[in-house]
This record gives sequence, C-alpha cells and structure tokens, in this order.
Amino acid sequence: MSRKVRVLVAKPGLDGHDRGAKVVANALKDAGMEVIYTGLHQTPEMIAESAIQEDVDVVGLSILSGAHMTMFPRVMELLREKGAEHIIVFGGGIVPVEDVEKLEKSGVSKIFGPGTDTRDIIDYINSVFAE
Repeated sequence: MSRKVRVLVAKPGLDGHDRGAKVVANALKDAGMEVIYTGLHQTPEMIAESAIQEDVDVVGLSILSGAHMTMFPRVMELLREKGAEHIIVFGGGIVPVEDVEKLEKSGVSKIFGPGTDTRDIIDYINSVFAE
C-alpha cells in the first residue's frame, strides 16, 4: 500500500469507558497509521457512515458492554449494504471465546481480547496490507 493505512476506531453502544480504544488509537498512530477516533456512544449506522466518509481501510470496534453480538454484525451488514465490504473490521473488548467464531462468520476479521499487546494489533493490520 503506497499511502498510510487509515483506521477508524469506534466505540459502539453505551459503553462509558474508552481508555482501551484510546490506547489502541494512539498505538496505531505511533506506528504510522492515520487514525480517526469517533468517541463514545456510536451507533452502527454512525460508524459505517464515518468509515465510508473517511475512506478508511480498517475499522476497529471496542466494546465492553456485552452488546458485541448485536453491534459488530450490524456494522458488517451496513458496510456490505453500502458497498464497503473491502474495509477490514476488527474488534476488541470483552468478547467471550464462544462468540469469536460467530463474529468471524459475520465478517469481523479478528477479535483482540483484554490484555492484548498493541504490537499484536499493529502486526495484524500490517500483515493484512502486506499481502
């Protein structure tokens, strides 16, 4: 990829804590990516629209509330409806292991759990665009 990877980091739903999302956003910026952080309380519609308007390559969703099985697939559905299925979507937060495969079947490319080293996320994104 000849330009910087553009990443939208978003907090869908009613979570009031975004420290993890901000840590990831800053790590991605430090790794040379262009990062847009949407802030708290985003709907799937707002996230999909922002991803398209900002012409991002990647969307990172962070959720702690347990609504991941509703929010993540809805974002994927909206991106497909808007012809933006090429955007890579990864997720993080509190996601039970038994839900990971279901989310991946919905199109989420990777789930990063609590305690994930930010270098693992950076390496993952770089590996996707190295292909």
